[in-house]
Amino acid sequence: MISRRAFIRNGSVAMLSLGFAPRFLTRTVQAAAEPARRRRLLVAIFQRGAVDGLNVVVPFGEAAYYQSRPGIGIARPGSTGAGAVDLDGFFGLHPRLAPLKPIFDRRQLAIVHACGSPDSTRSHFDAQDFMETATPGVKNTTDGWLNRYLQTNPEIGTTPFRAVSLTTQLPRTLEGPASAIALTGVDRFGLHAGPATSPLAGAFAAEYAGAAQPLLSRAGDETFDAMRMLQTADPARYEPAPGADYPPSPFGQALRQIAQLAKADVGLEVAFAEVGGWDTHVNQGADAGQLAARLDDFARSLAALTTDLGDRLGDTVILTMSEFGRAVNENGNGGTDHGHGNAMLVIGGAVRGGRVYGTWPGLSVAQRYQGRDLAVTTDFRDVFAEIAVRHLGVTNASPIFPGYQVDERRFKGFLRDA
Repeated sequence: MISRRAFIRNGSVAMLSLGFAPRFLTRTVQAAAEPARRRRLLVAIFQRGAVDGLNVVVPFGEAAYYQSRPGIGIARPGSTGAGAVDLDGFFGLHPRLAPLKPIFDRRQLAIVHACGSPDSTRSHFDAQDFMETATPGVKNTTDGWLNRYLQTNPEIGTTPFRAVSLTTQLPRTLEGPASAIALTGVDRFGLHAGPATSPLAGAFAAEYAGAAQPLLSRAGDETFDAMRMLQTADPARYEPAPGADYPPSPFGQALRQIAQLAKADVGLEVAFAEVGGWDTHVNQGADAGQLAARLDDFARSLAALTTDLGDRLGDTVILTMSEFGRAVNENGNGGTDHGHGNAMLVIGGAVRGGRVYGTWPGLSVAQRYQGRDLAVTTDFRDVFAEIAVRHLGVTNASPIFPGYQVDERRFKGFLRDA
């Protein structure tokens, strides 16, 4: 007897809520047979490990930046060697983020700087949990903010692919009552070789095949029909759009598969991906080195996704986040320690891009948080809330952000209304 929630591991269904099977899966099959409906898509990307936002979006117009980072500071634009990519005369992109500059110039990329959590923790685990639940300082939140978004309008979820994470397990941000799926690869999803693909899959089929109630048996058939929906996104046949050159890295391939799902019209509404390696305490480097290598893969992957989505970018927002930033001063090991404020990137067709948003607090010691870090002047929940309201069309965002008063007057204005 399989449990209420069936888990088919090894890259297949990581979570499928069976309690809603008759109605949920009937809607799934109906949706597959109906003409495709274009829905808005949010792609959330978590940079785990606390990326150094000061070297990602460089405040080259601030003298204190160079005074604090004599070894790892990114040179000013126009300097000999690889300098920052000028955005507005004060901020510039790390040179390895140059593939994102055309997106910024097309006004499809906005940046929110000095953004982060009001909580002061420097623990990776706690800070990631607070950001993914959108309840900073509260450790007993049971569901993630993206799952709470899905709960705000459950009837819209016509397919099991409404929320998909390209990860080995469901991230904290998608945990909760609403159905979501984690998979390591589109090509490994479902029962491509029939119900005997795994012992649990066989048990799953047998459970439904032996059901006494015809309705439950039909729901089992519909489950397998839903899994077969992804045949339209056969990885062996998928070709990215011209110019979409994804790196072969796990992150690049995760974004490739997000584009694949989006273009397969399987009902994708929320997609999640993550990339680690940002905890640069030692040998961080400047225009070359550890951070630069990570940013190269990051930028090329994002640029490929943007190109691959094509006109679908008009219905998409891509949001990057990290649990906190890094200290203003470089340390004695050529790296940076855990900090506070950071930068978020927002990409999409409805983005009011070509700008760096947020109030810049300055980097002099007196202007820093606790005398050492970039201060936070934009609460990350205001960024999340603006996306929920103006992109995803939520009319009442309060249930998504418990304990926080959502106020559109605090929105930065980087999105046009839904």
